[in-house]
Amino acid sequence: MAISGLLLGGVYALLAGGLNLIFGVMRVINLAHGELLMLGAYTTFWLFARTGMNPVLSLLLSIPLLFLLGALVQRLLVGRVVRRPLLISLLMTFGLSLFLTGLAQQLWTNDYRSVPYLSGSIGVAGLAVSRPRLVAFAVALVLSAATYAFLRWGRWGRALRATAQNPDAALACGVNVDRARLLAFALGAALAGAAGTLAAFMYTVFPEMGHTFMLKAFAVIVLGGMGSFAGAFLAALLLGLVEAYAAFWTTTQIAEAIIYLLLVLALLLRPNGLFGLRES
Repeated sequence: MAISGLLLGGVYALLAGGLNLIFGVMRVINLAHGELLMLGAYTTFWLFARTGMNPVLSLLLSIPLLFLLGALVQRLLVGRVVRRPLLISLLMTFGLSLFLTGLAQQLWTNDYRSVPYLSGSIGVAGLAVSRPRLVAFAVALVLSAATYAFLRWGRWGRALRATAQNPDAALACGVNVDRARLLAFALGAALAGAAGTLAAFMYTVFPEMGHTFMLKAFAVIVLGGMGSFAGAFLAALLLGLVEAYAAFWTTTQIAEAIIYLLLVLALLLRPNGLFGLRES
């Protein structure tokens, strides 16, 4: 049960990491982030249904496609509301969320679809571990580690961190702040697309699937701390554990309620999260 929760947390971490990256660099809360996950899931489903492509290999398409879509959205829409009142960006991304959901419903209906890949479980140290969750966690761990390494040591990763800390100082030091923001949003969208690919062979795929994942991504960010990529990853594992144990001892609905109760307690007792920095 604990292992199952940790494995599920890996996918939450991938989604929340992208959302946290966008907020950290742009100070924009992207309410359409869950719909980007949904588009990644549909990309994997249709590639599997039409061509029989291995869902893991479909990452080679879902990641660049969502990266390009994210860059386009940032250039045409989100980039226009950066450094403006938060309500404006919230309304814009909320409208984008509704548009993408409605578009998916129009194109693919509200039918529930699935990707029958790696069903069953395998034995690890005498425990039965879900094969889809194990593969999803391994891929999420690799992608999260690669993103962290890019942000920590990559040239543009340092530019993103500088922009997140102080965009005016970063601009004075020669950082192309507009390009850094474009990269941050595109990379965040790519991570959401990757999370959607991994979710596609663990859950059913439907137009409104992003809503539930989005709420859990917010819970992860509140627990881990706004702007902390490492904090989001650790908080996602914790959330996965809490969800697994709560669902085992109660019901799925009560488990959902416990997660949001945990979110409220974190806001009251530690509003900066486990690893978040205090606002100056």
